Amino acid sequence: MKRITVLLAEDHGIVREGLRALLDLSDEFEVVGEASTGREAVTCANAVRPDVVVMDIAMPGLNGFEATRQILAANPKARVLALSAHSDDEYVAHMAKVGAAGFLVKQNSGDVFLQAIREIAAGMSYFSPSVAHRMRNAKEKARLEGTPNEQSPRPLTKRESEVLQFVAEGFANKQMASEMHISIKTVEKHRQKLMDKLNIHDTAGLTRHAIATGVIESSVQPTTE
Repeated sequence: MKRITVLLAEDHGIVREGLRALLDLSDEFEVVGEASTGREAVTCANAVRPDVVVMDIAMPGLNGFEATRQILAANPKARVLALSAHSDDEYVAHMAKVGAAGFLVKQNSGDVFLQAIREIAAGMSYFSPSVAHRMRNAKEKARLEGTPNEQSPRPLTKRESEVLQFVAEGFANKQMASEMHISIKTVEKHRQKLMDKLNIHDTAGLTRHAIATGVIESSVQPTTE
């Protein structure tokens, strides 16, 4: 029987080790890579081409949303299972929008975690029972009431998403330029476009937005420039 190959993308070492130990208990799975940052996850996924990527959302440097987008752009056959301590509707919707096949909250049991990987590897989707229940209720409510005709905000580009995360993590423009291998002037242009799209014009506001949308965890403290 072919084993399901798995890449674990989780920045907390003890959590990652626990997930690996759980997978190693079964001959069904083979952990082919581990990553502690979003950028590592993208690089590793491109190198080992796993069947399933288990993706934490609040990853340093490159969040799980953007990492998922980049992984699937390079390998559309990959299957991504989002893993988060939070199950806010906005998190779930955003991960589904970038192509994740499932969403699992960390409070679920190990058996549920393994079942989610099995189903996703088989081409199905999987959402934590509580998340799936809310999704069904939301769809039914929208069907009965009609979808409100609200203008959707303009989506952020890849670079704008990266700049948002770096700003929220306290990076200065010079540091961002070095990390992204672009000029400081280009960083400034992306930063201005980001603020215009979000209508947020200060670092504290961008950080609050990043926390609210799951880009970073609330423990990250910004520095001032």
